[in-house]
Amino acid sequence: MNVPQQLFYTKEHEWVKIDGKTATFGITDYAQSSLGDITFVELPKVGQDVAQFKFCATVESVKAASDVFAPLTGTITKVNPDLPAHPEFINQSPYEKAWFAVIEIADPAQKNNLMTAAVYSEYVKGLSA
Repeated sequence: MNVPQQLFYTKEHEWVKIDGKTATFGITDYAQSSLGDITFVELPKVGQDVAQFKFCATVESVKAASDVFAPLTGTITKVNPDLPAHPEFINQSPYEKAWFAVIEIADPAQKNNLMTAAVYSEYVKGLSA
């Protein structure tokens, strides 16, 4: 399982890359592997306000539909234009090609509610035990 060290993670298996006042996010390698072949993705809209750990997007796979939750509170400033036409990118490249959206962060202190790569790796190990 791929867990890039420079990212932060949620208990719902979203990853987030924080860069100053913006944050790019998607779903983790563990999440895409658990879901199986992704067949559809519905992204948030540019200008939409999102709240930390609240619903903001949907992914559907051959196994199930799953909600995706915002890792931080803020406003969506950009969405991945390629992802709706190519949901398979989530399976192929969850951390590079398959980013969902960019959030303008409203409260930088919320970073403290996220897990580091080491903590997330241990969390996932506990799920499969």
